[in-house]
Amino acid sequence: MTRSTPRTVLHRAVGSLAAAGLLAAASLAGATAPAQAADTPVFTFGGPAETALHPYPESGKPKSSKVAITLYNPSEDEENGGFDGYYSLTFDLSGVAGVAEVKIDGEASPDCEITGTKAVCEDWGVRPGSQSAAGFVVTAADGSENGDTGTITVTGEADGATFTPFTTRLTVGGPDLVMERLPFKTELTPGEKQQAPITFANRGTRDADGVLLTLRYSRGLDIPQRYSNCEYTVDDPGQPDFGSTTALCSVEGAFEAGATYTLATPLTLEATERAYYDTFLYRIQEDSAAQRTAQRAGAAFERGTGGVLKAVPVKKGPAARSTDLDPYDNQQDVDFRTKNTADFVAYGDDVAGPEGSTVKADIGFRNEGPAWIGHIRSGEDVATVDFTVPQGASVTSKPERCRAVTADGKYREDQTSPAPRYVCNTSMTVRDGSGLDLPFELRVDKAMVGASGAVTVRNTWLQNPKLPFDPKPGNNTAYLVLNGEGDGSDSGGATEGGDGGSGEPSTPPTSSPDPEESESGTSGSTTSGGSSAGTAGGSGDGGGLASTGSIALIASGTAAAALAAGLVLFTAARRRAARHS
Repeated sequence: MTRSTPRTVLHRAVGSLAAAGLLAAASLAGATAPAQAADTPVFTFGGPAETALHPYPESGKPKSSKVAITLYNPSEDEENGGFDGYYSLTFDLSGVAGVAEVKIDGEASPDCEITGTKAVCEDWGVRPGSQSAAGFVVTAADGSENGDTGTITVTGEADGATFTPFTTRLTVGGPDLVMERLPFKTELTPGEKQQAPITFANRGTRDADGVLLTLRYSRGLDIPQRYSNCEYTVDDPGQPDFGSTTALCSVEGAFEAGATYTLATPLTLEATERAYYDTFLYRIQEDSAAQRTAQRAGAAFERGTGGVLKAVPVKKGPAARSTDLDPYDNQQDVDFRTKNTADFVAYGDDVAGPEGSTVKADIGFRNEGPAWIGHIRSGEDVATVDFTVPQGASVTSKPERCRAVTADGKYREDQTSPAPRYVCNTSMTVRDGSGLDLPFELRVDKAMVGASGAVTVRNTWLQNPKLPFDPKPGNNTAYLVLNGEGDGSDSGGATEGGDGGSGEPSTPPTSSPDPEESESGTSGSTTSGGSSAGTAGGSGDGGGLASTGSIALIASGTAAAALAAGLVLFTAARRRAARHS
């Protein structure tokens, strides 16, 4: 009995294969299960439809490949949809006798044993979704020849469950398509174009019957040609943050083993006016309906209307046979850096409400372009919106992405009670024309005139707030003004527990310091109840992590009553245009 850990091997193997785009999910599910009682779960297997084996060498040890088999429970009930019971899986290896040698992968998890031409694995429990079933290490059998092929069939048994049989094929030899890396210029300017003469070789043991060329390029790049044998999708749903375009091109022909091919006409790769950090991926695989379905991943593609993309040989004749049939050298990618800028413009709000009321405020920023900004390699957030709460107010509701911090922007463990300051990170990309909209709700704890809190879009590092791509740091800070001067009968009011009005992206009250003249990073002081006060800290270099502007506490009872009366009399809140877009 050999103990193994298929879950471990599957996570590693599937992760690698998925990165190379090799898992054809639609082709792996097996045949439709026979009709069963409604309460009897039906589980299906998954795995590679076919695996190519390195031919048995004339000397030395044969190279191995791995085959991972998965088990799928279609239940969507995460809590109660699992199967609690023992099950047994049987792998019929008789179909690959003389073709392949099969061993249990030592890292697979269920208990598995091979006896003769049969492997049996036992385990307990099948959770909803996909999980590992077994893993095998396979090599070509001694005496096998190029083109020999056979199948492994897997079945399962369990009391109270049904398993749909599944078959995977092992074949000795095959094409080995290798994508050559192109010497791109990677430091660009907007509008710059360069040719992309995609070139690939077949270093395998047999011809490839047609190839599938996959091109994926992020938002700042473009390939203007739209070929009739290619289909295109924009904003690939498999990579929603990338804003990428994917092209799948089916190129007909017999691509001979030992030959190298290039496109009859090179592609044109252009850095557009919105380019900044961008990537271009180009991959070659043997074409098939299953491969195209897997690459589409359910997205809607549109066929091009131009000419036909063709590949022509650049070198014929014998070539050194590849030492391996490697599915991981089919792909190349390249990163580009374009000299460009993006103007992040913060916006605030004007809101008004009497003491005890709740007001709604919309704050955030817009990317006025021209570039989109994406950290698509590191996955790091692009920017942070830093919001200081106006004095006399406390936050009662915040966006989920925002977290409470101390008055000086440091970590705050308490995320439940009102805080003097909040930071809200973007995602890994911010597109041109997009940004971050952040709705907050605040309770008016004290009636004050002109209390304001800074809304600053900055770098994610508090110690280094400047946005490196933004040439206009002066508009990185705006203000949320609460009960601004003149709002008593002019701004949208809010009754107790009601909504306040929002207004134009606000500017600092006239009595506050000029943000262009303040030092970067000045923090406001904390008052009791979690609100903050102080001077506006916006700076000319975009580093303003400002606190509140000036405020006037209504000291006399007469003034307080007058303000409250003026606010309560308003029965309809008037929101002014709240932000730049």
